[in-house]
Amino acid sequence: MKNWILISLIFGLFAACTPTAEPVAFGEDMCAHCKMTIVDEPFAAEAVSQKGKVYKFDAIECMVEFLKIKQSDEMAMMLVRDYENPKDWQDATQCNYLISKDLPSPMGAGLSAWLSKENAEAMKAEKGGEVYDWEELKQQIK
Repeated sequence: MKNWILISLIFGLFAACTPTAEPVAFGEDMCAHCKMTIVDEPFAAEAVSQKGKVYKFDAIECMVEFLKIKQSDEMAMMLVRDYENPKDWQDATQCNYLISKDLPSPMGAGLSAWLSKENAEAMKAEKGGEVYDWEELKQQIK
C-alpha cells in the first residue's frame, strides 16, 4: 500500500511538470511581452517552457520578440492560431506566416499564421504582402 502511494505521488509530480498549453482568457489575460490584454483570437500565441511555464501573447510578433530574450530552445512548445481556424493551437514551427499591411494584427505588423501554405499564398494574392516559414519569420521580425 505504501509503495502504491509513493508511485502515485511520483507520477503526479511528473504530470504536474509536463509542458502543456493553456486556454487564453480573451479580454482578461495579458501579453507576456507587451502587457496588452489579449483580445484577438486569430493572432494569439503561446510559448510553454520545458518546465511547464506558460507565456501568452496578444500577437505572434510579441512571441517572436519575447523568444529573442528567452531562448526558444528553452521552450517545449511555441503555438499559434491558424488564421482560418483560430480555435485550435498549431505548432508555430510548422506554420506559414503572411505579413500584409492590409490584414491588420493587434501590434500592427500585419502578421498572421497559416497552417496551409496554399491558403497563405491565396490570401497574399488577395491582400498583398509576403509569406514566410518560421525561420524566415524570425529573421523578418526585428
